[in-house]
Amino acid sequence: MTLAHLLLRQALVAPERTALLHGTRVSATFGQWAARSAALARRLRQAGLHPGERVVVFMRNHPRYLEILWGAWWAGLVVVPVNAKLHPAEVEWIIDDAQARWAFVTGDVAPPALRGLQQQIDVDSAAADALLAAPAGHAMGAEEGPVDRDPQDLAWLFYTSGTTGRPKGVMLTHRNLMTMGLTYFNDVDAIGADDLIVHAAPMSHGCGLYAIPHLMAGARQVVPASGGVDPAELFELGRALGPLSTFAAPTIVKRLVDHAAAAGLTPQDAAASFKTIVYGGAPMYLADIERALRVMGPRFVQIYGQGETPMVGTALARHHLADADHPRHLERLGSVGVAQTPVQLRVADERGRSLPPGEIGEVLVRGDTVMAGYWRNPEASAGALRDGWLWTGDVGSLDGDGFLTLKDRSKDLLISGGSNIYPREVEEVLLTAPGVAEVAVVGAPDAEWGEVVVAFVVARAGADLDAAALDAHCLDRIARFKRPKQYRFVDSLPKNNYGKVLKTALRQRLREAS
Repeated sequence: MTLAHLLLRQALVAPERTALLHGTRVSATFGQWAARSAALARRLRQAGLHPGERVVVFMRNHPRYLEILWGAWWAGLVVVPVNAKLHPAEVEWIIDDAQARWAFVTGDVAPPALRGLQQQIDVDSAAADALLAAPAGHAMGAEEGPVDRDPQDLAWLFYTSGTTGRPKGVMLTHRNLMTMGLTYFNDVDAIGADDLIVHAAPMSHGCGLYAIPHLMAGARQVVPASGGVDPAELFELGRALGPLSTFAAPTIVKRLVDHAAAAGLTPQDAAASFKTIVYGGAPMYLADIERALRVMGPRFVQIYGQGETPMVGTALARHHLADADHPRHLERLGSVGVAQTPVQLRVADERGRSLPPGEIGEVLVRGDTVMAGYWRNPEASAGALRDGWLWTGDVGSLDGDGFLTLKDRSKDLLISGGSNIYPREVEEVLLTAPGVAEVAVVGAPDAEWGEVVVAFVVARAGADLDAAALDAHCLDRIARFKRPKQYRFVDSLPKNNYGKVLKTALRQRLREAS
């Protein structure tokens, strides 16, 4: 049983049911979706791609995104989803590391020819039309089923930023993602065949993975006409089609709430547009979730997970968020909830010993959603997976009822607008700029983005540094969202006796300045 069998099942049971929409326009029934994905799989095999090979998907949200995902899985291939915000040089590094030969792209994010590929297919091209074309009047039959693969075989190779400045490929199996999908029903939300999920956040990340439980339930999948987050469009789309479910980083939640408040919408109005908004991927300020509940009502569920245990770690359920009479309600609102059903979770010291409630340590997770390891990186795999537990690098504490509160992120990870940013990657780029002697990058709290990147820069003797020049230097080498939003020019960086930069002191400067 693989993820491709989920689509075959729906195509056999309900071939005429609407499956995919672009805005309010139907783009495929379940039968059409399956026929197109099966046709793509057949042509990929004819082109010489063998089960287990990697196919890159470097696309903005697009009506064909899911047809391509399931076509790759139907052929027994491994999908390599790439953040559409990445710089082409970063994508080419991923292509090389994943040893991928084919990529599906949208022309607005990809250059005409990414290096290292045998085939680059623009999904809006005639070539893509031909690959996805199913015979006229074709009805999907069980005899045309997906390539047989083991549940432990890889399905999703997700590249997450690394502390060395190079991303790591998280190896996720069909079993990992199938378990994630089934968990949604128990710990996040019930789904029926009349429900809809809207893919406004990037489909290369968690929002795209939530296509899996919605396919399991035979629900409809919607890509907004804009392809992204336009609050007015999403509210109108929900009113036109029926209440939507979605996954959103806190910055997206804030935009939705701001729109509802500015438009004078009541919680009942919000209920007409949204059924469930699952938020995660970055810290949610307590004041923001309180305001969201006031303005839009009980439509929210929080999840905490990582690429290494996708969308599964803890969940703060709708009823926990709504239980205002509980004596520790505010504490719970500030937490990320309790362990989800298929995983065990504990907080441990540096030797792996479990800590009692209230004590702070590293968050460890074990279960069927935890990755198989890092692609071609046994040292990193051994560091993250120890004695069956995933060492998340996140620091937090559990209370006596099992609610986890995150305190910090041990690897200096920044999360801005739901996107992960590692300071060292930015620092290494800035250190190649003319005139830069030293640099330290930290995150500053930001009401809209969660965090913004701030660079403290020390100039070489006699150099005259300019923020605009440094910004241009970054834009030539890394994705736009990773570049610093602020540059602070300083004479020196605070260091300890061993010469290590004291980033805690830099963060304190920012707090005092604000």
